[in-house]
Amino acid sequence: MPITPDTRVDLDRFWSTIEASGEIGKGRPGGLSRLTLGNSDRQMRDLFRSWCEEAGLSVEVDAAGNIFGRRDGTDNDLPPILIGSHLDTQINGGRFDGIAGVLAGLEVIRSLNDAGHVTKRPIVVVDWTNEEGARFSPPMVASGCFVGKYDIDWVHDLISDDGARFGDELERIGYKGDRACKAGEIDAYFELHIEQGPILDAEKRQVGIVTGGYPVRGMRASFKGQTSHTGPTPMDLRKNALAAGARWLTAVDDIGWDFAVHDGKATAARLTAWPNKPGILSDTAEAVCDVRHPDPITTRAMAEKMRRALFESAARCGCEAQIEDEWEWGGDIFDHEMIDGIRDEAIRMGFNWRDIQSQAGHDAYFLATHCPTAMIFTPCENGITHNNEENCTPDDFVAGLNILLHAVVKRADR
Repeated sequence: MPITPDTRVDLDRFWSTIEASGEIGKGRPGGLSRLTLGNSDRQMRDLFRSWCEEAGLSVEVDAAGNIFGRRDGTDNDLPPILIGSHLDTQINGGRFDGIAGVLAGLEVIRSLNDAGHVTKRPIVVVDWTNEEGARFSPPMVASGCFVGKYDIDWVHDLISDDGARFGDELERIGYKGDRACKAGEIDAYFELHIEQGPILDAEKRQVGIVTGGYPVRGMRASFKGQTSHTGPTPMDLRKNALAAGARWLTAVDDIGWDFAVHDGKATAARLTAWPNKPGILSDTAEAVCDVRHPDPITTRAMAEKMRRALFESAARCGCEAQIEDEWEWGGDIFDHEMIDGIRDEAIRMGFNWRDIQSQAGHDAYFLATHCPTAMIFTPCENGITHNNEENCTPDDFVAGLNILLHAVVKRADR
């Protein structure tokens, strides 16, 4: 019979997939360390693919390793609905970040199968490669490639800290697909995700309706100095690239504190240097920083301070600085009609909801540049995330899963 207003997902079945995922790529106690394109990522991909095939989906993999599980509709000439997120984790990751979104899409499909409901439009469940960027930088690279932000050859040539090449690792684990990494026409994209913040849990809300994202500006910069002896080299003749990078990181951290009263944030994320050894000054360094704020004008002001601090830090240490990469995302990017539809379902089903902004990056940000997109947030305990203590209960997903099911069906039956 068709989906009715009272149809609900099978929460126990969904939770069983979460628990199965939690056994693959274990990290610190209770967490995961399932880095993209590693052996545990391959194991999880294989399991997800088998679940898709058991649910009757046709599975394709594109050249960036993105996995697409498609359920046909009654009119397959119509653009499909996509539901997705990611199955890779941070090096000290949790069991829910991204994973819950992919498995939520699978549960939508299984619930449709239970009801015998065939939607008008096809529905595709997606696992995006390398959302986290924990092994290959930048993050969200495969969804970015999918919408035309990055060239596939550039993606394949990315090198990880352990010296691995992205394209070679795709081939090694068997997930360098034949399908072009290119988005065709898409009717809509939905992504369910844990909030990764404390608001929903603190307010005892069951679900968050994501209205947009904090505007974010980030950059990766390099510093060029000169190796010399740490003993006899006078301070005024030193060109210490490591010190230049460190000064920039602390300056950016200070920017965050300067704007913290209005929820501004700045992140000193990464610093590498060479040779980075005792007794010798480093002649090269690379650092990554970003700033974010709910107000886009303020974010731009913070980004300009970050840029100015870069060259001031380099000059203070007798070094040269160069911006290697810049990025920005967030803002009013999600589709208002889809947001309204998700909110209507939350109200209809009587869940305790609130509007909320996303403060983290998601694959949905790139999809929003290509098609109507919306996100649903579910609570996580104390907002802890990118940490092995990231925690949710089955009840935390009741509202989000059922809202997702009905919002997707309504859109897919248009």
